[in-house]
Amino acid sequence: MLKVEDLEAWYGRSYILQKVNLHVDAGEVVSVIGRNGAGKTTTLRALMGLVAKRHGRVEFEGRDLLGLPTHERYRHGLAYVPEDRSIVPGLTVRENLRLGLLASPHLKREAEIIERLAETFPRLKERLDQIGETLSGGEQQMLAIARALAADPRMILLDEPSEGIMPVLVDEMFELFEKLRAEGMTILLVEQSVDRALAISDRAYIMDQGVIVHESGAAALLADEEMQERYCSV
Repeated sequence: MLKVEDLEAWYGRSYILQKVNLHVDAGEVVSVIGRNGAGKTTTLRALMGLVAKRHGRVEFEGRDLLGLPTHERYRHGLAYVPEDRSIVPGLTVRENLRLGLLASPHLKREAEIIERLAETFPRLKERLDQIGETLSGGEQQMLAIARALAADPRMILLDEPSEGIMPVLVDEMFELFEKLRAEGMTILLVEQSVDRALAISDRAYIMDQGVIVHESGAAALLADEEMQERYCSV
């Protein structure tokens, strides 16, 4: 479904991604793990067209996306949940969810889709008319995920979904990811909680200093403490 070849990216003069190659097959959950600053977030941002300077090829379902703006990638079925959640100030939960539909062909089904998302995220169902910024950190993360799912994407990019969230809500989120996987959703996951990420993944990549240094099945990497210690420990 997703094929990335020789992806390079810069911030100013800083060379961040160095010929990154990875792929994600339809229905897979694939994790990208590594220390802070390894280039994981930049990889997701480059895939969504949010990094100005980049080279290489990003092919999604056979189409090269690299020249397309972010909203066009979204329309093609590639959704993104950023690390900072990007809840829009002053808007309610319902209005934030509606934003996820604006660039999709499903806007006329707004009421139906928001109701379905509210059933999937019970914590949001109780707060549809509450200002999104006033939610707890975990609830804001759920809102960001629900907003990304509003347009019924075929693949979702998740950047550090457990960051700064209390454990009980992290458990709920990873149960949701398992459910999405069972329903056929394709997921590319960046996550600092290595054990959690690998437990729900089919395969994993390790990134270090902007380079993919290792690829393997997730179960094999979960059992490889030496490799985790070498590249993932703080």
